[in-house]
Amino acid sequence: MPNDNCGDGAKPVLIFPGGMPHSLDYLQKCLRAGLPVIGASSLNYDVASREYPAWLHLPYINQAGFDDALRRGIEDFDIGGIYSPNPVVWNYLSRALPGIAPGVKLVNDSPVNEVLAGYRAARVRARLLLERPLPLASRLKVRPAMAEIELAALFHHANQIPGMCDLEKIDALHEIARCGVSGDIVEIGSWWGKSAFVLARLARYYEIGNLLCVDPWSNEHLVQHEGEGMVDSGSAQVDAEEALAVFEMNLLPYSSNHVNYLRMPSTDGARYYREHRDVATASFGSTSYRGDIAILHVDGNHGYAAARADISSWSGFVIAGGWIVIDDYVWPFGDGPRRAGNEFLADNRSGIAVAFVAGSALFIQMA
Repeated sequence: MPNDNCGDGAKPVLIFPGGMPHSLDYLQKCLRAGLPVIGASSLNYDVASREYPAWLHLPYINQAGFDDALRRGIEDFDIGGIYSPNPVVWNYLSRALPGIAPGVKLVNDSPVNEVLAGYRAARVRARLLLERPLPLASRLKVRPAMAEIELAALFHHANQIPGMCDLEKIDALHEIARCGVSGDIVEIGSWWGKSAFVLARLARYYEIGNLLCVDPWSNEHLVQHEGEGMVDSGSAQVDAEEALAVFEMNLLPYSSNHVNYLRMPSTDGARYYREHRDVATASFGSTSYRGDIAILHVDGNHGYAAARADISSWSGFVIAGGWIVIDDYVWPFGDGPRRAGNEFLADNRSGIAVAFVAGSALFIQMA
């Protein structure tokens, strides 16, 4: 993605080539920030020119006269920096700019580094997890871990999906997937699908079972009355219908007929799950479920009453050796998940084999 730095705000930034997708993304960031920008291209006609407040035509960088044309453009528009997502252009300018216009700098890192940064970070994360796996005091047999490249793919693709599933939680989800039983995976509260993707990939790789996501995708059900209104005010800015579309776009490429959803409140979903073995939607088709749960991920409304109802409605389906994950057990905006989680721990002390906190989530394995 484009660098967030849109120059110093005093002088315009030249975006060249101006028609590339990352260039247009960068243009919008600068315009939203009220920063001056100039677009440029070497095409005789570039349709992107209409998107810019000002436009400059430049020769191709391998043509005679490019340096002089760029120098004149910098002087005419008083350009203070240049953004280029094209690696060939960027490499040339990184060498030539000091001679063309001393003091004018590239405002973004190498496009190659920017493109590969996420992949490199995912590989590092995968390597660290394999070198230091989470030690679980479980008596169940542990499945062999994913190969490093498989784990890297998990982290990288999860990072492309918006959401609040932290890396430590993904580490722990991977480890409990290795150390558990077969059965359905049920997620309460999926929204854009970040953690749902992680669960879908783990379910498929470790042959755990099918994933069912239960979410009303309703702005009304987002209201949590927590965090002094901070959370609710942010949630009100997101359209639930769009969130469902984003969820489907994020999960469809990774579904092998083993993912589906119920668009309904959690308690209604529990009643449906008790009475039916199949779930059908237009996007994912029909998916069959066993009726017992290997991993229950509770990440719905974080108000205390809602969190308590989610756990109460679904925990009875979790089989021996299965896991309950209560998200945002550590949450700065309220204590609903923590109170509900603590009550479950106290009420089921003799039936719990393992309990620990990783990232912001509480992980419980049933005895």
